[in-house]
Amino acid sequence: MLAYFDCFSGISGDMTLGALIDLGVPVDWLKESICSIPLKDFDLSVSGVSKNGIGAKRVEVKAADSSISRDYSQIISLISNSPLSANIRERCIAVFEEIAEAEAQIHGCSKEKVHFHELGGVDSIVDIVGTVLCIEYLRITRIYASRIPMGYGFVNCRHGIIPLPAPATVSILKGVPVYGVDINHELVTPTGAAIVKALSISFGNFPDMTIEKTGYGAGKYDHGYTPNLLRVILGRSPGGECQDELIVQIETCIDDMNPEIFGFLMERLFEDGALDVWWVPVSMKKNRPGTKVHAICYPDRKEILIKRILSETTTTGVRYYEVKRKILPRCLDEIITSYGTVCVKRITNSDGTIRIVPEYEVCKKIAIEKKLPLKNVYENILRETGLSGKNC
Repeated sequence: MLAYFDCFSGISGDMTLGALIDLGVPVDWLKESICSIPLKDFDLSVSGVSKNGIGAKRVEVKAADSSISRDYSQIISLISNSPLSANIRERCIAVFEEIAEAEAQIHGCSKEKVHFHELGGVDSIVDIVGTVLCIEYLRITRIYASRIPMGYGFVNCRHGIIPLPAPATVSILKGVPVYGVDINHELVTPTGAAIVKALSISFGNFPDMTIEKTGYGAGKYDHGYTPNLLRVILGRSPGGECQDELIVQIETCIDDMNPEIFGFLMERLFEDGALDVWWVPVSMKKNRPGTKVHAICYPDRKEILIKRILSETTTTGVRYYEVKRKILPRCLDEIITSYGTVCVKRITNSDGTIRIVPEYEVCKKIAIEKKLPLKNVYENILRETGLSGKNC
């Protein structure tokens, strides 16, 4: 499933949550999931509103103690030790990472020492964790976003009066296409900026998609220019049509490192969001045998992967460049088998037929638990779907 964040009037955490709830996420399920972090003493209220005749969801988070703030390490510990799935935890941390790095740059300190005030309160945590939970519930696998509009003026915060866009917002949106509008108001909050920066693949026009649903999330204020709404459009890749994507390829050559480290590096790169990682044997200067490290990722993960390679290996530099790739439409799906509910990839071939590919980690877990050969698990799942030749 694809999602397009149409930020024609900006973006904030509550607008994002409202739009995703408008797409069909049950509020009771969302509250229960957030409480499991554990995060207590808050209430999530959702109401229907109309902006310029457009129906939308308005979300309000009310905390028992609005003065509570947390530092970066406390927030990461809260999320890391939660019972949420690894994918949800990783995405939540990626959003807070964007905020922490921006605040650290502004205040001239390490991100570990960053103390969140407005952004460390219960409402921001609910907005961010709730957004990621909604994305998982709606089975959104790829997020695209429009260019981001920027208002002007000043706003009062814990540190005093600051200019708009807020310094944290500007820092977070580094590398993101923005444009100015003649609105004396904060259109993009740091939380909204971090969500769209951390979770989006690219920014610009609509991606190729077949639209299925549209959700609207309402902001708190009306600025009298455009309806203060975030529009999230849900859809699927058009069947049989290959998709063009812009990705980044990172590479470096290493000839002086313990080979055992390469396996660990690969695991960490995938955790950091690499789309693929591979090694190639090379002959380097002075006829020394070496290994060429390759990793590809979406542009927003480039700096994270580069930092990982420079910190985990003996290399002193990396090369990177943008490349285009063409991919078949695919989405994650769940099917019922004799092993229970199994996660699979559903891939649309260029001729319109569907190919089912079971997920390796799921099959591995089943093989270990059932004490079966891995190949048998793959074969049984495909046979039970009725796709003996993998295509239909």
